Amino acid sequence: MQSARWALASLSLATLLSSLGTSIASVGLPSLMRDFDATFQSVQWVVLAYLLAITTLIVSAGRLADMFGRRPLLLGGIALVTSASVLCGLAPTLWLLIAARAVQGLGAALMMALTLAFVAETVTKDRIGSAMGLLGAMSAIGTTLGPSLGGLLIAGFGWRAIFLVNVPLGVLTFALAWRALPAHSKTAQQVDRGTFDVVGTALLALTLAAYALAMTLGRGNFGALNIGLLIAAGIGVFLFAVAQARVKNPLIQLASFRDLQLSASLAMSLVVATVMMATLVVAPFYLSRGLGLDAAMVGLALSTGPLVSTLSALVAGRLADRFGAHRMMVAGLLSLATGTFLLSLAVIRFGIAGYVVAITVTCIGYALFQTSNNAAVMTGVGAGQRGVVSGLLNLSRNLGLITGASLMGAIFAVASAKGQEGIGLLSSEAAARGMQVTFQTATVLALAALFLALLSARAEFKRQRLVEVSQDL
Repeated sequence: MQSARWALASLSLATLLSSLGTSIASVGLPSLMRDFDATFQSVQWVVLAYLLAITTLIVSAGRLADMFGRRPLLLGGIALVTSASVLCGLAPTLWLLIAARAVQGLGAALMMALTLAFVAETVTKDRIGSAMGLLGAMSAIGTTLGPSLGGLLIAGFGWRAIFLVNVPLGVLTFALAWRALPAHSKTAQQVDRGTFDVVGTALLALTLAAYALAMTLGRGNFGALNIGLLIAAGIGVFLFAVAQARVKNPLIQLASFRDLQLSASLAMSLVVATVMMATLVVAPFYLSRGLGLDAAMVGLALSTGPLVSTLSALVAGRLADRFGAHRMMVAGLLSLATGTFLLSLAVIRFGIAGYVVAITVTCIGYALFQTSNNAAVMTGVGAGQRGVVSGLLNLSRNLGLITGASLMGAIFAVASAKGQEGIGLLSSEAAARGMQVTFQTATVLALAALFLALLSARAEFKRQRLVEVSQDL
């Protein structure tokens, strides 16, 4: 029991390290523009390079771990993030910094793909929900802590400190993981090292990169380049499916998508992440323009969501263990849909209190869904596929965040543009109208995810009933 706790502590620190790397860099972009005399379009690649590396490589990282062992790959990911953080902090030019961030993203992909996979080997089945809740809370803490910690470090020591702060945390995480994680998995699958699907990996990476770039380039202007990248991504999906059908040991077993529960879980994860991204890209405009809050109050209001998610994730894990992951998944999505509906009302006369209540209901639902969904998937997957399925779960979430940033931002811009000359000149009425339309869309998406959850729960209950009947016979 004690060794399991230390192992879980190391996985929690790994989750914190990877999420902190995602959130802390954005606050340093103005300083990078000044010090390197660069444009925003250039310095944004400090963030994009990290996210693209994670998105394109996370499934491949999971597959490598299933083949060669999770412990060495996870330790390698931690070491890679730590060493790349040193390179980021010492980078003499912007493009070397971007290259180092891409390497850092590769290490983060290894960590993100393997932390969920390791949970099933470090805790008993009846505690998986609680473990997933802890990891979800650590992810939320890293996301919340990043901007505030980054601002303090930049004010005191300069932008290089936001990368160098990862070094002592990385060393501590590596030492703890080295000591606590099992050296040999009882369920490790022996796979021929020569069977890694290089072609499939390359096709998937290029496809995901094309989609991610299509959703992020242009800063809201969806032009010919974005359309071309989307077409390339569509072609890539087709070529990837053909390649997977022809190889003996594919990167992803396409037949696994026939499993309703796995496919539904991945689809729900993508949709929910798309919905939650609206709270990050739209809410600031509503709070500042619609409610007329100053920057300090906007920041305080926006911190409500991550704080609620952090606290709720810990409780959500216990609820999933006690009442079942599928039941809590449905409850979480019901709460999420209720919260987004309340946000869609965007009644200005209720002021900040109306926003805080709505975002609290939304984030409670998100934490409950995320924890329960991860627990349901990782409990049911075989040992030899845990790495790649963990990668798919993280990939679906990342794609949802990327899609949400583009889609929800575009919906808000169009809905609030009537009679306006630009986002910077938004009236309170226009901001409220954009908020309403955006979260009406989010509510529809949340209800679609709820429908999938009900289908998945029904299938699980039927499966359990068949097992009970067969045991009685």
